[in-house]
Amino acid sequence: MTIQKCFVTKPYLRCRSFLLLTAHCALLAVFLLTAHCSLLTYAGAQTVTDKIVATVTNGSRATPDIITYSDLVWQLALEPGRAFSERPDSAALNEALRRLEDQLLVLQEARKLPSSDTPEAIAQLDKDVQQKRDELAKAFGTRTAFEERMKRVGLTSEHLDALLRDRVAVERYLDFRFRSFVLVSAKEITDRYNQQYAGLRNSGRIVPTFEQVRDRIENDLREEKIESQIDNFVDTLREQPGTEIVVVNPV
Repeated sequence: MTIQKCFVTKPYLRCRSFLLLTAHCALLAVFLLTAHCSLLTYAGAQTVTDKIVATVTNGSRATPDIITYSDLVWQLALEPGRAFSERPDSAALNEALRRLEDQLLVLQEARKLPSSDTPEAIAQLDKDVQQKRDELAKAFGTRTAFEERMKRVGLTSEHLDALLRDRVAVERYLDFRFRSFVLVSAKEITDRYNQQYAGLRNSGRIVPTFEQVRDRIENDLREEKIESQIDNFVDTLREQPGTEIVVVNPV
């Protein structure tokens, strides 16, 4: 799933800016979390005072979710392919902001579904979170490198688990809503095969048979459809009545 499979692990969510600024929500956000938040500590003893950057709500709850500056820094730090920066530039911060806005809107939809608090469900969630941790450590090369990245941005193990629980919830919701209902026809697979390989015939190159690549093509088409449907879904969430994304402190 660009939940990303966004959210670092999946390319599910395509992020576009959609910023509503109202004085009422800005005051509410400041009331909920003032600029005297905990300090975010970086390597070299550098510190940056945390602050609210934005609030996000779909109208389903009285209190909006909050995105802080540290949330943006953590989002960027958890992207293995991104060069680390102790002071991310505005473009990177706004990219992270748009991504987190989308993630929160989907998470708020996921919260509407009944949750299971059975011992089995809790154990499965813990297992899924641990799997996400292991995947991140592998993506960074070694667990040591991953933990060093966490340390440099002040991301504790407890904070990481909380972030990963949200990511798991989002991915489960998107899988439930979209993956089971996407169908790929035989004609679509054949058309894609011909599109990719018909021009290579008689070229002297080895061309795989249809059966050799059929499963891969079907999977590619399915993922493309899922990504497109999720993009449209997120656009709808942004535009639906009740949604307010309030930027309190531009980055």
